[in-house]
Amino acid sequence: MNLRRAQSGVALVMVLWILLLVTISTGAYTLMARMDQLEAHTVLWGTRARLAAEAGLNMAVLSLRDPDEEQRWIADGRPYALVYDDARIEVQVTDERGKLNINKANEETLARLFVSNGLEEQDAAVLAASVLDWTDEDNMVRPNGAEDEEYLSAGYQAGPANRAFIMVEEMLQVLGLSWELFEKMEPGLTVSSDGGLPDPAFAPVEALLALPDITPEDALNFVEERHSQEGNTGPALSLPNGQVAVARGPGLTYSIVSRATLPNGVWDQVGATISLGGNRNGLPFRILRWQEGFHH
Repeated sequence: MNLRRAQSGVALVMVLWILLLVTISTGAYTLMARMDQLEAHTVLWGTRARLAAEAGLNMAVLSLRDPDEEQRWIADGRPYALVYDDARIEVQVTDERGKLNINKANEETLARLFVSNGLEEQDAAVLAASVLDWTDEDNMVRPNGAEDEEYLSAGYQAGPANRAFIMVEEMLQVLGLSWELFEKMEPGLTVSSDGGLPDPAFAPVEALLALPDITPEDALNFVEERHSQEGNTGPALSLPNGQVAVARGPGLTYSIVSRATLPNGVWDQVGATISLGGNRNGLPFRILRWQEGFHH
């Protein structure tokens, strides 16, 4: 009798343990299913935001190709608001002529830009010379500049490329140029324009700082005033240094930033530098630079 009771007690304990394990397993599977569902929704919303952002970029290209000057977007960085399906899209277009081409800027212009971004004049002169030593084809060191020996002495594994920058990010390889300084300047830099100075009709604040006698406050006020003008045919504006900003017709190369926000707050952003004109895939533009991965 006692043996039977003992066996019944063991059986009851085993049943309880099995029930507990089944409950835990069921809960774990339920949790995993819920997590998979949430992950699927996150991917779905993120994909929708990404596609809406790309739609904004394509709508910008469509406007830039509009032959009607009154309808064509002004490519000076001002924001344009759109609605696509249920997404709110903000698009900014900047003509690359408004940026400073780091392959064409002279030493004085580069030094002025660096000083405007907080460097001391001597440090700015050294960095400007180092930038030009990075892009020139010879191995002769400019006064204050840097070639192979200076890079190796500083612990770099390679010296300057002695060629033009292929992309703006290559500036980070220049001896003495910090990430913090590059991050400040990057929105105003390009390798896709023809001039040695930015065109103030399209220039962002970061590029205007490369012009003579322009303070950060001057640049900010000028851009705000330019953005307040409607249409492409408003009166020409003048910078504090007397330079007149006159738009010289549509360009060919533009930077576009498109950010789409969905009703639930999920957003994504894409950025591209594009050149108008068809490509081998039949698109009406070529992508020169692409940025993504801003999803939130």
